[in-house]
Amino acid sequence: MTTPLQVTAKLRVPVTEADHARGPVDAPVTLVEYGDFQCRYCGAAYANLAELLRQRADVVRLVYRHFPIANVHPYAESAAEVAEAAARRDRFWQMHDWLYEHQDQLDPVHLSLGVEQLGLPADEVGGELARQAHADRVRRDFVGGIRSGVDGVPTLFLDDLRYEGGYSLPELLAAVDEAATA
Repeated sequence: MTTPLQVTAKLRVPVTEADHARGPVDAPVTLVEYGDFQCRYCGAAYANLAELLRQRADVVRLVYRHFPIANVHPYAESAAEVAEAAARRDRFWQMHDWLYEHQDQLDPVHLSLGVEQLGLPADEVGGELARQAHADRVRRDFVGGIRSGVDGVPTLFLDDLRYEGGYSLPELLAAVDEAATA
């Protein structure tokens, strides 16, 4: 009896300096996440990924790319654009964390409160959102995800190969440890 050949999707868009990355540039393991700030599964993975980075600080680098599923999550695109507006001011990760920690508050009113809480210029960021100044960046991440076979969120790539395991902390730690020794 033969088993079907399992094809693992590959990351089609290489990680560059333009990506949002947390962790050492020379980390032995790179984990690329395609995520949606309004997705509850991404929110659950967020806590485990943060703890993974804490426990394996010298081993793993996390790269975040936007994959807002707008037909299911009506505020996901604007949340991604707010994150990019924050990135323009070197505050991407602070906004990233705020968005995941306030997933139930991503409507326009609460987003503007988040911008203010982080000390960002609310009028400037509001203007950027109104003219969709960061939509191209979000779209570029999304298209890169499609090219890499992303069909849902969260989707992780571990050293350029799609990670098919679970998102619990023990599963992520085991996968990173295995990749680090490979």
